Amino acid sequence: MPVPIIDLFAGPGGLGEGFASLQGHKRQPFFEIALSIEKDAVAHRTLTLRAVFRRLRGTKDVKHYYSYIRGEIDEAAFRRIPAVASAFEHAAAEARCLELGKSDEASIDREIRAALKGQETWVLIGGPPCQAYSLAGRSRRANDKDFHKDEKHFLYREYLRIIQVHKPTIFVMENVKGLLSSKHSGDPMFEKIIADLSMPTEGLEYEIRSFTKKGDGSSLEPTDYLIHSERHGIPQSRHRVILLGVRKGLDMPQHQLLAPVARPVTVKQAIDDLPRIRSKLSRGDSVEAWRKAVQAAPSYVKGWRTENESVMIGTMRAFAAAATSTTTGGAFISRGYRRPKKPTELQQWLHDRSLGGVCQHEARAHMASDLARYLFSASFAHLWGYCPRLDVFPPKLLPDHINVHVDRESEAIPFKDRFRVQCRNEPSTTVVAHIAKDGHYYIHYDPSQCRSLTVREAARLQTFPDNYVFAGNRTEQYTQVGNAVPPLLAHKLAKIVRSLLNEMRRRRQAGDAVQKRPAGSVPRNLPEQLPVLAEAG
Repeated sequence: MPVPIIDLFAGPGGLGEGFASLQGHKRQPFFEIALSIEKDAVAHRTLTLRAVFRRLRGTKDVKHYYSYIRGEIDEAAFRRIPAVASAFEHAAAEARCLELGKSDEASIDREIRAALKGQETWVLIGGPPCQAYSLAGRSRRANDKDFHKDEKHFLYREYLRIIQVHKPTIFVMENVKGLLSSKHSGDPMFEKIIADLSMPTEGLEYEIRSFTKKGDGSSLEPTDYLIHSERHGIPQSRHRVILLGVRKGLDMPQHQLLAPVARPVTVKQAIDDLPRIRSKLSRGDSVEAWRKAVQAAPSYVKGWRTENESVMIGTMRAFAAAATSTTTGGAFISRGYRRPKKPTELQQWLHDRSLGGVCQHEARAHMASDLARYLFSASFAHLWGYCPRLDVFPPKLLPDHINVHVDRESEAIPFKDRFRVQCRNEPSTTVVAHIAKDGHYYIHYDPSQCRSLTVREAARLQTFPDNYVFAGNRTEQYTQVGNAVPPLLAHKLAKIVRSLLNEMRRRRQAGDAVQKRPAGSVPRNLPEQLPVLAEAG
C-alpha cells in the first residue's frame, strides 16, 4: 500500500508531483497524494487536472487526457467520458480548495483523517507562502509600519498545527532563502520556526535535518538547510530552504544526502529542442511588422560610444536577418517525437512520446522598443557570454521607467538587471512569479527569436514534465510556474524519504523477528527474509 502524502499550500503541485511520481515495489507508486490543499482557485484546477491524469495513467483511458490537452476535445466532452468522470470524482476528494488559517480547522482535520484512512506511517509536505520572508518582499515593504503584523509571517503555524494534531512520521517544509535572515519584531524567524517544529507539543518531538548535510537542529547552521538547485541537476539557480522533520522515537537512521551532479544543467539543454517561434508585437502585429521592428533594432545602438559598437551592430543585423520564424506558437503545437540516443536525466523526466507535441508554448506580445532591447541583450550574451546590465546599455535603449535613471551624484542606475537574458550555457536565474508581469527578466538566449520565455520554457526550467498542463490564462499559468517547487528536485527528496521509511520498516521487522524467535535460535540471512518495498526509480 502506498505511503499517504498530505500536501499543504500545494500551489500547482510541484512538490507533490515529485513524491507521487516515485515508484517502489513492482513499479507501483511508493507515495500517494491522499490530500492536497491550496487556496488559489486556478492553481486548484491545475491540481485537480493532474490528479485526474495520475488516475488515468497506466490505463487505456489516458488517451482521453492527451486528446483534451491537445485541444481535440473540449472540457465538457472530456468530463462526459465515464472513466474521466470517475477520475474527476476521485480528484475532487484529493485536491481541495481551502485556505489554511481561514477555513474551518475541524473540517480540515476531518478531511485529513479521512484521507489517511487510519495509516500511521505518512508524510506531510508543503511550503507556507513566502512573501513575508522573501528578500524582494521585504525590500518592497521596507517603510511599511504594519509589515510586522503581516499574517504571512505566521502561516507556518498552520503547518505546525497539522503536525501537532496529526503527528506525521516525516515532514518536508520548503521556503525561500530570505527566511534565514527574516526577523519579526526584532527576533529571528528561522530560529523560532526550528524551535517550534522541533517540539510542536508536549510529548511530540522531531529532529530537524538537512537534505545536504549530516546532523540535526542542535548541530546544523541555518545555511546548512539551504539547497542550491543547480547543484542537483535542476537547470535553474534556485536557492531554497528545505527542512526534513523526522519524528523521534521511531528508530529513524541517518539518511542519505542529496547527491550533487558533476556539471550543472544549462538553459540550452532544458529548452533548445522546443519549436522556434517569434514574439508578437503588442500593437499591429503581423509577420512583416514584427520583422520590420526587429530589423530596426540595430539602429538604437548607434551612439553607444564603445569600441564594440560596430561589432554589436553587425551581430544584431545578422540575427535580425535570421529572424525568419512565422509562428508565435500556441496552446498546443503538434510535432513528431524523436527519442535521443542517450537521453539525459532531465530529458527522461520531461519528455512524453504519447503527447505528440508541445503544450502552452506561445510567445507574448512586446513593444517594438522592447524587441530592440531583447535583441541587444541576447546578441550581447551571444558575443560575450554574460548578460548586460542597464549601465552598459546604449542610451537610446534605456527604458523610460521610474526605476531607470542616472543619479547625478553617483551616476548609478538602480535595477540594473531589469532586462536579463537567460544565458544558454548556464542554469537560468530563479524563476519566480514575477515572470507573469512582463518577461523582461526572462529573455530567450536566441536573438533571432527576440522574445521572452513561454510558459512551457519556464515550466521546463522548473522541471515540470511536458504533459503537465496549467489551468487559467497565460498570466495565471506563469504565476503558478514561478511559485512552484521544481518537481525533479522534489523527486530526489522523495527518494531520500523513501529510503528512510524502508530502513525504518526493516528495523521494525527485524525487532519483531527477534522478539518472536525461540531462545537460542539465530536464523540465517535475516535481511533477506524481511519483505520491504524495493527502491526502484
